[in-house]
Amino acid sequence: MNHYNTIEKESVAEFEDRGSRFLAYAFPIQSADDFKKRMKALKEEHPKAVHYCFAYRIGTDGNAFRSGDDGEPAGSAGKPILGQLDSKGITDTAVIVVRYFGGTLLGVPGLINAYKTVTSLALQLTPILQKPVLTAYELQFDYTMMNDVMMVVKRFDCAVTANEAQLFCRLVIGVPKAVEGVCLDKLKDLPSVEVKKC
Repeated sequence: MNHYNTIEKESVAEFEDRGSRFLAYAFPIQSADDFKKRMKALKEEHPKAVHYCFAYRIGTDGNAFRSGDDGEPAGSAGKPILGQLDSKGITDTAVIVVRYFGGTLLGVPGLINAYKTVTSLALQLTPILQKPVLTAYELQFDYTMMNDVMMVVKRFDCAVTANEAQLFCRLVIGVPKAVEGVCLDKLKDLPSVEVKKC
């Protein structure tokens, strides 16, 4: 797998059923901490809401995910939200649905439908991006090699995640999986450039 899909930016959608309001916030994340910060902010923004249900998936292997019903009947909120993320095949994405209770119980089927629908609406409002899967490498080299190294980095669309440039330089780059072999060969061809996997 050389690419993965994620969302471009935050989006918000609303759905109402028998007086209950469901507000879905879909947003890109890199870590569980990103998710926790946004959850805290939404709880402050909506102090009178009764439920803050959610799901997120992080990473290209798809193994880092969580969902929560926040007091709704088990499986009636978090799972349908996660199901929408998975049906779109996206990762590095979270959805939090804020619910205001309208006085009428919706029952489990009604809740599943509401959480699924509002999540689907929010995900339709933000563009889906295809991003390359990156492998992290650390490069160490003499400052005089900076231009040659950067030419290879730019040519293969590598992402620079850390850069310490003194007399001796240290660069951490993300190399797109699709061009990993060729890119590493080019870097290793450069004199006195050390390349190691992070």
